[in-house]
Amino acid sequence: QVQLVESGGGLVQAGGSLRLFCAASGRSFSNYYMGWFRQAPGKEREFVATIWSSGGSTNYADSVKGRFTISRESANDTVYLQMNSLKPEDTAVYYCAAAPRGRVVVLQASYNYWGQGTQVTVSS
Repeated sequence: QVQLVESGGGLVQAGGSLRLFCAASGRSFSNYYMGWFRQAPGKEREFVATIWSSGGSTNYADSVKGRFTISRESANDTVYLQMNSLKPEDTAVYYCAAAPRGRVVVLQASYNYWGQGTQVTVSS
């Protein structure tokens, strides 16, 4: 059974940092992009970041560039999202997802595996 399990969310003050974790299991994700999306209350789910392979190409939403860093350990199919200089507008449920190679990585429809999400709340 394929599973993506996120952890690391919580409550933090503006300007603070959090590190999210995504543990993938049930199949090999070596030929998958691993990404993060987020959904704020009352808003559509949006792309945050994605990474191809460990140390491989990355892609970020403009709203998080320079503040968030995505990384990946291929050996254990774990994906991280280091979030620095957090803002109240970063408050959302953050989802880990996996997309096969060749898809358009900024689109939700490209991802066929999803986690349950982890809540991130940034207070002002």
